[in-house]
Amino acid sequence: MKLQPIDISKTASAASIVFESLRKAIIEGELVEGTPLRQDEIARLFNTSRIPVREAISRLEEKGLVTSQRFKGAVVAGLDLDELREIFEYRALIETEVIRRAVPRMDQATLDEAKEYFHGLNNTTDRVAWGDLNRGFHERLYRASGMPFHEDAIDKALDRVDRYLRAALVRSGNVAKSNAEHLAIWQACADGNADLAADLTREHILLSCEGLLKNMTRRD
Repeated sequence: MKLQPIDISKTASAASIVFESLRKAIIEGELVEGTPLRQDEIARLFNTSRIPVREAISRLEEKGLVTSQRFKGAVVAGLDLDELREIFEYRALIETEVIRRAVPRMDQATLDEAKEYFHGLNNTTDRVAWGDLNRGFHERLYRASGMPFHEDAIDKALDRVDRYLRAALVRSGNVAKSNAEHLAIWQACADGNADLAADLTREHILLSCEGLLKNMTRRD
């Protein structure tokens, strides 16, 4: 199993550490769809008991990253094309309104921090780093909305699709196009044009969905 062993035998938040490590490995594609999550093996890797492992897996199930299968137990969950499309359509609805609300409340610090994420996106060739920077860019802009419940919902939706999106962008060679869309979104925010930022965000999400679905269909 591709996980970095950590000795957490004396850590009070053992379940949280196991949860975050498994979540990261799933999102980054280290634990692929269908991988069994054997509690004994994970407990040994983290030098802990099965109790925090069981709690961590339960939390991953709530996020839709893990599912229980008969005779196999807990495994990394997959998504079919209809589920992926639904999640992206949901993102297009909610993220559009969040950034529309955020733009009038953005200060220069918000724009500067988002621009730093953009520069990182433009300069990295690493899939994992690109995925983290991509989320950071959008999250920094959305934070100005003052809508933490919506932001949490977006974060959960991204957890479900992030691993597929990162891999598809690299395989399709559309990273430069995606980065150009990020710059356009940032510029609309800098110009204080909330409606344009919302329209560009919606288009960005739906185009990403279209490219991802084509990539998965071609792969299958």
